[in-house]
Amino acid sequence: MGMFRPRGPQYVELETSEVGLRASQPPWSLWADSFGRLATRALQILLVVAITVGAVWVLQQVTLVTIPLMLALIFGSAFAPVMAWMHRRGVPSVLATVITLLTILVILGAVGWLIVWAVSGQWEDLAVQAQEGFQSVIAWINTLPFAPSDNQLHEWGAQATEFLTSAQFGSGALAGVNAIANFLTGLVLMVTILFFFLKDGPQMWEFVLRPFRGEKYLRARRIGSKTVGILGSYVRGTAFVALVDSIGILIGLLILQVPLAIPLAALVFLLAFIPIVGAVLAGIVAALVALVANGWVNALFVVGVVVLVNQLEGNFLQPVLMGRSMRLHSFVVLIALAVGTAVNGILGAVLAVPIAAVVWGVIQVWDGPDRPARWARPKRALES
Repeated sequence: MGMFRPRGPQYVELETSEVGLRASQPPWSLWADSFGRLATRALQILLVVAITVGAVWVLQQVTLVTIPLMLALIFGSAFAPVMAWMHRRGVPSVLATVITLLTILVILGAVGWLIVWAVSGQWEDLAVQAQEGFQSVIAWINTLPFAPSDNQLHEWGAQATEFLTSAQFGSGALAGVNAIANFLTGLVLMVTILFFFLKDGPQMWEFVLRPFRGEKYLRARRIGSKTVGILGSYVRGTAFVALVDSIGILIGLLILQVPLAIPLAALVFLLAFIPIVGAVLAGIVAALVALVANGWVNALFVVGVVVLVNQLEGNFLQPVLMGRSMRLHSFVVLIALAVGTAVNGILGAVLAVPIAAVVWGVIQVWDGPDRPARWARPKRALES
C-alpha cells in the first residue's frame, strides 16, 4: 500500500498544466531536445553523403571531360612558376604559354618514349621471370612446417592473377577511356584546356571569385593559391623522387647483375607515382626477377637496395622537395589510395593522394594564411 499515493487536487492541477504546456508547444520543438538534435545531425550527414555520392557518379559519367580537366590543372600548377618567371622578364603571355606548353608536351613525349622503349621489347621476359620467381617462393613456402595447403595457395594465386589481369587494374590508367578515338579526344581537350590555364589561369579564377565579398573572397583566394601551390609542389617533387628512385635502383640492379634492369627501373619510375603501394610492388617484382636469375642471396640484396632507396626518399627527398606541411599520415594515404582505386582504378590511385593533400592544405588556410579551421587546430592553440 505504500507505493500508492492519493491523487489530491494539487496533482490533478499539475497534470492539467503539463498537458496544456505540451499542447501549446509548436510541432518543431521536438527537434530542440537532445534526440531531436541527434536526428538533425543524422539527416545532415545523410544529405552530405548523398550529395557526395551523386557528385562522384556525375564525374564518373563525364570522365572524358573531368580527367583532361584535372590533368590540365595539375600540369598547369606544376609549371606555374615557369610562367611567372617568364612574365617577370617581360615575355608576352601568348609566347610564354606556347613555350611552356611545348615544353610539357616534349617532356611527356620523351618520358613516354623512353618507357615504351625500355619495356616493350622485354616485357614478356619480365613477366615470365616474375612468375617463375613467384612459383619459387610458393615452392619454398611448401617446405615450411606451417605452410598453407596447396588449394589455399592456388586460390590465392588465382585471386592475385585475376586482380592483376582485371580491367580495373590493367586499364585504369585510361580511367574508362578505352577507345583510341576517345583517348585522342581527351588528349586534345587536355592540351586545349592546359593552354588556357597557362595563359589566363589567374584571370579565370578571379572571374569565378566575383560573387564573393569580404572574408569569403579572401578565403577563396587563399584556397586557390594553396591548391595551385600544393599540386605544383606535389607533381614536381614526385616526378623528381620517381626519377631518383629509378636511377638509384637501376644502379643497384646493374651492380648486382640482375637481368632486365632497365625495364625494372622504368617500372619503378611509373609505380613511384602511387605512394607506398607502388614502391612495394616494384620491389617485389625486382626481387622475384633476381630470385630466378641469381638466387636467394642476390634477391635479398635487391630487397636491401629497394629498402635503402625508399628510406632515403621518405626521410630526405620528400621532406626537402615537398615540405613537411604536405606530408600526410600513412593511414590517410592508404585510405585515399583505396578510395581512389575503387572509384577510378589506377588513375584514381595516382590522383587520390594529391587531392587529399589539397583538401588538407585548404583546411590549413581556412581561417587565415597560417590559421587552420577551428576544429582542425591543435588543442593548445584553442586554449591559448
